[in-house]
Amino acid sequence: MKSITLIRHIVAVVLLYTLFAASAHAQATRTWVSGVGDDANPCSRTAPCKTFAGAISKTAAQGVINAIDPGGYGAVTITKSITIDGTGTNASILAAGTNGIIINAAATDTVVIRNVSIDGVNTGLNGIRILQAGNVKVDNVHIARFTQKGIDASPATTALKLAVNETRVFSAAGGGIVLTPGATGAVTATIDSVELNGNSVGLQVNARAKATVRNSTASDNTGIGFSASGGGGASLTADNCNASNNSGAGFASVNAGSLVVVSRSTTFNNAVGFQTFISGVIQSFGDNRNVGNGIPGNVPPTLPLQ
Repeated sequence: MKSITLIRHIVAVVLLYTLFAASAHAQATRTWVSGVGDDANPCSRTAPCKTFAGAISKTAAQGVINAIDPGGYGAVTITKSITIDGTGTNASILAAGTNGIIINAAATDTVVIRNVSIDGVNTGLNGIRILQAGNVKVDNVHIARFTQKGIDASPATTALKLAVNETRVFSAAGGGIVLTPGATGAVTATIDSVELNGNSVGLQVNARAKATVRNSTASDNTGIGFSASGGGGASLTADNCNASNNSGAGFASVNAGSLVVVSRSTTFNNAVGFQTFISGVIQSFGDNRNVGNGIPGNVPPTLPLQ
């Protein structure tokens, strides 16, 4: 009897240890980073991690990583549904020589990036590079000084829904926001209250991508402000937008199969106001302003109001 009792005690201790170890390594639904944190910590509110990369491995899918205070939290690769939230702090990513954020999650995953500054200091590659996800939301993010793109949405084989709100993209040599799905991929983007300034191009929608942009500005870019390019069903609907001081066209449609529809918008002091290339199409509701450009360009046909 004593031996049986001893065995039972040993088994109970082993089970208790196993449960404790499992709970110690369990991923939390909410984790925290701090400028004075340590990635060896469990990323709790009282023992935060130091970097987003350190926190993401300890955060459960569909969880949230919060920043406690101002800090540089490092580049990160996201492979699952997650929210990175810097609300109330100066949370930032310094991405010298690399990508700020890479998103390569499942085709059904949702990723949210909110209230974060991402700076490439003129050597970084892309601010946010989206290779695969179901939904990506970029909310109140500042992206600056990248050698490639500010936001590069390029899913190879899957359909991506992208929402960009109240975001600023400056000095991206490859373009502010560029949608370039692969041969069997697709992107549908909703862009609202965004500033695209000082890039090579403001917004470029390529084949198999569709974008609706509202209340946004593309200015001082070295190329086109807003464009649909490459044919293949590329379409851009612009409402209440401003394209100004761009070295190329304010609004442009490039190649057969590309469509730009513009309403309540202004194209001012660009090289060309509205420009079509190689059978691209621009349409208007007749309520736009095309003034002060080097060349007014191809005045788009007017669509009837309904």
